[in-house]
Amino acid sequence: MTNGTATPTDLDTRLEAHRTELTGYCYRMLGSSFEAEDAVQDTMIRAWRSYDKFEGRSSLRSWLYRIATNVCLDTLTAGNKRARPMDLTESTPLAQAALTPRPDNTWLEPMPDARVLPTTDDPAEAAIAKESVRLAFMAALQQLPAKQRAVLILREVLAWKASEVAELLGTSVASVNSALQRARATLAERKEPGADATVSDPLDEDQQKLLDRYVAAFEGYDMSALTALLHEDAVMTMPPFDLWLTGVGDITGFMTTLGAPCAGSRLVPVQVNGLPGFAQYKPDPEKGGFSPWAVQVLEISDGRITGFHCFLDTQRWFPLFDLPLHLEAETDQVEQGA
Repeated sequence: MTNGTATPTDLDTRLEAHRTELTGYCYRMLGSSFEAEDAVQDTMIRAWRSYDKFEGRSSLRSWLYRIATNVCLDTLTAGNKRARPMDLTESTPLAQAALTPRPDNTWLEPMPDARVLPTTDDPAEAAIAKESVRLAFMAALQQLPAKQRAVLILREVLAWKASEVAELLGTSVASVNSALQRARATLAERKEPGADATVSDPLDEDQQKLLDRYVAAFEGYDMSALTALLHEDAVMTMPPFDLWLTGVGDITGFMTTLGAPCAGSRLVPVQVNGLPGFAQYKPDPEKGGFSPWAVQVLEISDGRITGFHCFLDTQRWFPLFDLPLHLEAETDQVEQGA
């Protein structure tokens, strides 16, 4: 089939086949779940409108990546750079903890795996894809200039050849290689919290047992049990608040003071940013049952939880993860939507 003979239905099908991988690419570029989906939609519309000019000198996939890259670079010209709380402030001792929110466009956002990780039969390819959407790697990408970011993702995550990237960006192979070298050097200089997270795919037996113990400790609000699961230097973040805490004492101390209303919560497993996570539902004293409170993303290393990241804007996150906005009192668990 050539572009001259494609019917609207044929074209829609061919474009949609690339949506998940393009969303993953735009998400890595932009650090925002919703901006990524908007960028892909813009890419699809531009492709639809200009398909009659597509000469087929490159593959449809390469052409779509060129459009998506331009959309992302246009978005990033405003200088917006997504961050985690530890990128913006120092760790706060519990005694000085204050919940100060920052605007939504400040934060690196969570993303369901299913929206950004295409299905593959290659375990190595799947592992690279998962590692490249983890919060620590995403935060590191945000430190790169936009074109270096694109080069690093295309070369090291998607395994494009330097010549292919040069053609996409309208530049030389030497320029691509130089940008990749600078990007690698920048990332090597940074030590992102959570960069050492090691999660098997699928989870190994010990990791699954750790998560089972975590669910029991959190739902039971058992701080002694939770203490046994946290690394001594574990980090807790709570966007949109810029507060972040370090160490078991401050984390459990927060949970029993400012976080005390979370006692009695229910946790529903989710797959998020290539890591294990949970949707947290907090008891609702007005309606009964449980109401959404946070999407939790856990980082694990050497058999302990090293990162405990709670994204609190539930009116945005729970629909993104196809999660209900209420659990009945008798419902301890709910299947995540397709």
